[in-house]
Amino acid sequence: MDRSRFVALAFAAFGLVFLSFLLRGVARLVAPYGVAVAVSAPVLVAAAGLLAALVVLALLDVTGISPLE
Repeated sequence: MDRSRFVALAFAAFGLVFLSFLLRGVARLVAPYGVAVAVSAPVLVAAAGLLAALVVLALLDVTGISPLE
């Protein structure tokens, strides 16, 4: 994976976090808190998974096992 793709995925992950909070806020306007959390949770889980994968890739790069090109 090249560094520009890594950076793009990092921005996408933070965009997903922002989208999750936006979804929760908008859903909270029209639905109870539990429904709002249920609507935003899948997006937040996807963002957390993407960030975890990026951390693993960064650690592999730092250790030299699989360098980013």
